[in-house]
Amino acid sequence: MTRTRRTTRTLTTGAALLTGALLLTACGSDDPDGTGGDAATPEGEVGEVGETRTIDTAMGPVEVPVDPRRVVVLDTAELDSALTLGVTPVGSVRADVATGFPFYLPEERLTDVENVGNIAAPNLEAIIELEPDLIIGNMARDADRYDELSAIAPTVFGENPGGPWKENFLLHAEALNRQEEAAAIVEDYEERVAEVVEALGGAEEAADTEVSVIRFIEGGDTRLYGRENYIGTILEDLGLGRPAIVDEAPDGFAVEISPEQVDLGDGDVIFHTSYGSPENSGESAAVGGALWEGMDAVRENRAFAVEDELWFQGIGYTAAGIILGEIEEALAS
Repeated sequence: MTRTRRTTRTLTTGAALLTGALLLTACGSDDPDGTGGDAATPEGEVGEVGETRTIDTAMGPVEVPVDPRRVVVLDTAELDSALTLGVTPVGSVRADVATGFPFYLPEERLTDVENVGNIAAPNLEAIIELEPDLIIGNMARDADRYDELSAIAPTVFGENPGGPWKENFLLHAEALNRQEEAAAIVEDYEERVAEVVEALGGAEEAADTEVSVIRFIEGGDTRLYGRENYIGTILEDLGLGRPAIVDEAPDGFAVEISPEQVDLGDGDVIFHTSYGSPENSGESAAVGGALWEGMDAVRENRAFAVEDELWFQGIGYTAAGIILGEIEEALAS
């Protein structure tokens, strides 16, 4: 019997969204007034207004409220962390003002979150108007604005938003005084990882499956993602194999290639996406082209289109929960 072969497949996130939703709500409580409210402090530990404590950050010790009630976040990772921990920020930047907040986050939790500009270009006036008592961000995006932000409210920065996302999450949890909730979320994630590995046939089968991640970039070179980044760490947690070329990635991050080298990203399985429109990133031209058609993963119908907002811009545990579901759907089918 002849099977019709497709050059790429698109994963459905419907079933996987349930995984993310469960992770999102497992340990946090909703904040119906959208102000952060008491959701920032664990039950039984609500602090007096004005009470503070000191935490260590990438910029040194910072005195933060014990019970932060009006939180502003400056990156998608920080937004994912806050919502995962049950805290609704009063304000957040967006990856792109035109596209809104990441699609995978519950819309009802974002209704009252004010837009305060784009990533790496926050609107300081808009932040001031929100009268925050805590700002959470990272040095990679806003180090040159740290002094200005700190003059508005206590500002907690991690270093980079990608590879060290788990450490950043714990810092965010400490800033929000949600350490116990964070520990439970991490435990849930680790249990989910074990479930997916089992669904893939066990650790040995996972290690024998080479997974390639290709990101077409509007205005830049195509990237074959290595191990030292957000998605790379999730694949590592699952013990999945990676093509040898990823070991050539500078700092372990990504190997940059031209569209004419897309076949270097071959593997047993390919996940691919675009930052920007597929037409302008080169993805539309590459997918279905001769080099693409010749790749092993494509011939075996194991090339999957994924959402860039989720796989590369979420950078948190709620996004990770959904990604695990998509990986399971792709590899266990």
